[in-house]
Amino acid sequence: MIEYFQTDSSEFIGYLVQHIKLSLIALIIAICIGIPLGYFSYRNKKVGEVLTTSSQLLRIIPSLAVLFILIPIIGVGELPALIALTFLAIPPIIMNTILGFNEIPAITLEVARGIGMNQKQLRNRIEIPLAAPYILNGIKLALVEIIASATLATYIGAGGLGTILFSGLRTQDMVQILWGMILTVLLCIACNFILIQIEKFALRNYEVEG
Repeated sequence: MIEYFQTDSSEFIGYLVQHIKLSLIALIIAICIGIPLGYFSYRNKKVGEVLTTSSQLLRIIPSLAVLFILIPIIGVGELPALIALTFLAIPPIIMNTILGFNEIPAITLEVARGIGMNQKQLRNRIEIPLAAPYILNGIKLALVEIIASATLATYIGAGGLGTILFSGLRTQDMVQILWGMILTVLLCIACNFILIQIEKFALRNYEVEG
């Protein structure tokens, strides 16, 4: 396996970079959509019920099904893969954002209003910091979902680590299959570790400021 990696290391690195790029873009778009929708759902309970139910239903749909549904509409390549991955990443972000804001103790909000905080101050100083651990957990879940599902994107010509994995499956090359699996798992672990460190750093800074 080591010899195989040394021989094709440049190819592996290229697929890895492609996988990371696709995953990060999808995650950033999902965050930009999911967190505002989650906060709006927290402020509007009826919208929250609809989005929570919709998010739970969307999580049932297999990743591969989403990718193939988009082929007749958009075609193949990175764009449909990016849309599908974003589509899959939004539900956990929305659900955890709603959960985070709903878990804020009512007495905390009442005290904050009692000392004269307006809605903007309440949101920035109380609601967002207290909901942040839940939101970050949603982002972690979304990222793992994206990285795992991005391996399937090779089916529609988006490249990534799935190219190594499915190439090995086609040729029954166990070394390629193992490298595809190992690199995908290591990428999930590394990204999860980075997000955990970001979460610890953010919470530590919040405690110091508090």
